[in-house]
This record gives sequence, C-alpha cells and structure tokens, in this order.
Amino acid sequence: TKLKNKPFLQHILETIATLHLSIQPIIVVGHQKEKIKEFLGNSYTYAEQTELLGTGHAVASAKKNIHPNHKTVLVLSSDQPLISKETIEQLLSKHNEKKPTITIATLKVPDFEEWRSGIRHFGRIIRGNDGLVKGIIEFKDATEKEKLIKELNPAVYAFDSEWLWKNINSLKNENKQKEYYLTDLIKMACEQNKIIETVPLARLIEGLQPNTKEELEMLEKISV
Repeated sequence: TKLKNKPFLQHILETIATLHLSIQPIIVVGHQKEKIKEFLGNSYTYAEQTELLGTGHAVASAKKNIHPNHKTVLVLSSDQPLISKETIEQLLSKHNEKKPTITIATLKVPDFEEWRSGIRHFGRIIRGNDGLVKGIIEFKDATEKEKLIKELNPAVYAFDSEWLWKNINSLKNENKQKEYYLTDLIKMACEQNKIIETVPLARLIEGLQPNTKEELEMLEKISV
C-alpha cells in the first residue's frame, strides 16, 4: 500500500534512518517476500515468517537475526506510515532511562468520530486502579465494556531483549483469531511483576493503519 506514491514500509524505514541507530532494522517478510526484497534491495536484514500466525510469531521469527548483545528490541508495524521520529525517540529515551521490561506507546482519543473511526478496531489498554498497565485486550476479544476504553494500543513497543526471548515462546493462541499475539506479553510481564512504561504518540494520527480506500484517501488529506 502506498502513501504519497511511496510504500508504507518505505516511509517507516526513512523515519528510522533519521534516528541513526547503531544497527539496521530487521524486516519480517511473509507471502510477498520476494517483491519486498526486490523493491528495498539488499541493504536490510530480512527474517522470514513462513506462516502468518500473528504478531508474536512474527517477532519470534526475527530472533535468530538479532545479536544476543543487543539489550533493546524495538518493534514497529509496517502498516503505520506516519509513525514519527519524535515518538520513537521518546519511547527509546524512556526505555533507556527507566529500564522497564516493556515500554509501549499509547493513544488516547476523545471519541471514534471522523478519522478516528479508522482506529476503533485497535486493542485497548487495560489499567488497574493504581493506574498501571495490566494488559492489552485485542478488539475482537474485548467485551462491550472494554470497547468503551479510549486508550488504545498503536503497536509500537520497546522490549528488554533478554526478557523477550525468554518469554516469547510461552505465547498461546487461545483467542478468536487463533494467533500468537505479541500483546499477550504485556499481561505476562504484569503477572511476573515486571515494570511496564508508557509514552503517548507525538500526534494522534500516527496510529492510523488504513485498511480501506476511503481510509487511505483520508490519510492522504491529513498527513501533511
């Protein structure tokens, strides 16, 4: 999918390049792997997800390409072209400063009207009475009450790599999609009394993941 005549993934890779990180991003590819490699070239590392079994499975597929000395694993989605340098910098800065197990970006919306209807299907951030994150519930698995929550998960994460690789194979696919959700690691970390930090997206529209022609047209209009 393209935005302003560039594939979504290219927008994200160009944003990452402005951060001058010490290592190149690893791109997890599936059914269109040859097409993606042909377009982007050989300057990136590619990890193959042989079966599309969910976001947790996608990240697990990249493990063998990540050096064990790397302390932080940053996870971004290829369908969010507006994710900004500011958001990623704030996420990594908080993660490096506070040293939690996971740092997640969150998105608070006043309602689901107008362009915000395009993010209604995002997972909901579950917080306890103490204000701390207790988990993320995917929209398809959420109750009607949980769907009223207006703090959403735009799927931007920084993980402590040692904890991530120790726990990712414990994910189960006991959900309506029969997929291995990366978001289940949030609950897992809570159950282990690990610390989870959050940062807000720099701009609300960064969370948009257009799935329809109408949503794409809307994104073209508001992404200036």
